[in-house]
Amino acid sequence: AASDVYKRQHLGISRIKRNLGIEEDVVEFCKNKVLDKKSLIYRKGKNWYIENGAIKITINATSYTIITAHTIK
Repeated sequence: AASDVYKRQHLGISRIKRNLGIEEDVVEFCKNKVLDKKSLIYRKGKNWYIENGAIKITINATSYTIITAHTIK
């Protein structure tokens, strides 16, 4: 149901904000990392990975949905 999708998206956004320690808009933040020329972007299987500094973002290659983002240790 639509409410389940909303709940999942809201939880995903909260999780990514917590993982990255940011308060700003997650989609805009990730979009800026994708567009940053210093980012390393590569595809592995069904996902795209974007690495920029200490941040790694995982994006589904089919739907272009942000799956997760976290800091690289």
